[in-house]
Amino acid sequence: MTITLEPGTEFRTRARAMTRERMRWYVDGQPTIAADDGRIHTQPPTIHDDDEYARSQGLPGIIADGMISTNWIQGLLVDVYGPQFACRSRLSTKYIAPIYENMQVIACARVNTVVVNEAGKSVHTLDVWCEDDAGKKLTVGSAMVELA
Repeated sequence: MTITLEPGTEFRTRARAMTRERMRWYVDGQPTIAADDGRIHTQPPTIHDDDEYARSQGLPGIIADGMISTNWIQGLLVDVYGPQFACRSRLSTKYIAPIYENMQVIACARVNTVVVNEAGKSVHTLDVWCEDDAGKKLTVGSAMVELA
């Protein structure tokens, strides 16, 4: 698979709503998988699943776990680069603003550099981020993918 993306190329997903249901699936996923008994397991209240608890921590309501936005960025990169992204890549993110219920979130990436390494493989470095529908950055980071 040959991918030609020049420095400065930007790509993004369509806007998706951060729904309460999406947020809940993520919170329940880890204890449910760990139990592996066919039932859904929950954990004690957190800022990610309990409005009252989130308000007690100074938030207006629940916020999405940051890994959801990281996963959406990773999904974008897999869509663009294919399975090679999962094999020879790095992704690093930082959560800089909370993502609240019903916010519209867009995963984005911009190619910074394209170089050929000593093995003759094309290496792309990228800035990555999630933003809301007004363009405010919520998650920021960087990625690298080595193409065969």
